[in-house]
Amino acid sequence: MKKLLKSFGLMLVAALFINTSFAQEKTVEVGGAPMYPSRNIIENAVNSKDHKTLVAAVKAAGLVETLQSAGPFTVFAPTDEAFNKLPAGTVESLVKPENKATLTTILTYHVVAGRLDSKTLAEKIKEGNGKAELTTVAGGKLWVMMKGNKIGLKDEKGGMAWVTIKDVYQSNGVIHVVNSVLMPK
Repeated sequence: MKKLLKSFGLMLVAALFINTSFAQEKTVEVGGAPMYPSRNIIENAVNSKDHKTLVAAVKAAGLVETLQSAGPFTVFAPTDEAFNKLPAGTVESLVKPENKATLTTILTYHVVAGRLDSKTLAEKIKEGNGKAELTTVAGGKLWVMMKGNKIGLKDEKGGMAWVTIKDVYQSNGVIHVVNSVLMPK
């Protein structure tokens, strides 16, 4: 009976450890959901109520597997509100199969290779005397700068996006939530 109780006790401790491992992670809340650093970009993004359009676009572009891979990636993730700033009908048009290449270019323009958290971005900005140039996975350029302690991004068309939530760590990179969609040339 002692052996059985001891085994049961060990199993209970193991079960509690497994069930609380996510709770012990330092999470950031995005779109009403905790973002777990042990999960990948897709596993977290699908839970954010503020990124339904982005998730649907990533699926339509066939980028799910890429953003589940090892990376690391830095993703500047536009919210649904950011997509709503685009001209009426733009998102609906982009997710059509015949526009997959354009959609893929726009989405990969929001991704930079490597894990660039806000501290790293700030260092690059300082090294660049107030502005740093980043090369996106799409091959385009983004310019990152700071206004006070806010991080801003300028796209190739002169549009600006501001980071509203920074340093959302993922197992395969980091997400920075942005308030506008960035557009390549």
